[in-house]
Amino acid sequence: MSDALIRLTDVSVTRAGQSVLENIQLSVRSGEIVTLIGPNGAGKTTLVRAVLGLLKPDSGDVWRKPKLRVGYMPQKLQVDATLPLSVLRFLRLVPGVDRNKARAALVEVGAGKVIDSPLQGISGGEMQRVLLARALLREPELLVLDEPVQGVDVAGQAELYALITQLRNRHNCGVLMVSHDLHLVMSTTDQVVCLNRHVCCSGHPAQVSNDPAFVELFGQHAPNLAIYHHHHDHAHDLHGGVCQPALAARDHSHPHTHDHDHGDSCKHG
Repeated sequence: MSDALIRLTDVSVTRAGQSVLENIQLSVRSGEIVTLIGPNGAGKTTLVRAVLGLLKPDSGDVWRKPKLRVGYMPQKLQVDATLPLSVLRFLRLVPGVDRNKARAALVEVGAGKVIDSPLQGISGGEMQRVLLARALLREPELLVLDEPVQGVDVAGQAELYALITQLRNRHNCGVLMVSHDLHLVMSTTDQVVCLNRHVCCSGHPAQVSNDPAFVELFGQHAPNLAIYHHHHDHAHDLHGGVCQPALAARDHSHPHTHDHDHGDSCKHG
């Protein structure tokens, strides 16, 4: 797999005598969006930490492309209300970033107008875009996004997922994303990995959504929620409000199909 950016082989993690991850197989390639889904306690955060090199597995191997550049977007950022920190100053904490680079990154994610705003005073949607801009400033080959629409209202969530797809297309970077938004993210990802300490099933969303392991984790109505076809003839602002018509209605669904796999520990299939 010459275009692989990162590859996990038989990765297992144990904490306090309890298995957190079991024999995980995972890879992300250039230009590919891979989404991790699973219930609370499934090990998603632990897996992300292993990918980022913040945690050493008890067994197995984490291989990264040599000198891999990674941009990380955390689930949320807590900033002390008394800290005098503007969006610009926050972005300039990234080495080598000046005002022009910061502005360009903010414009790319649709948040150019907040560059001089206090970081504590921007909305949830604006904050997520600022964090995404910060990740892009590292010129990443791999974007790791932990719940990227955290704190964003429903109207703006599809726009943010569509933006992530656009960034992938523009930069040809790989994307590893953690999400709970099944009805939205399943139509904007190339591969879904269903995690519950082990990989229950993986593959293209259209197949995974009908896999018995997926249904067991998320309930009998999960297949009806999983594939979200997003048609619209308008755009949203940073707060999720409708701001202008789009040139044409867009469909963010992917009708093509791919094979999928059951995890080694899965009792289905």
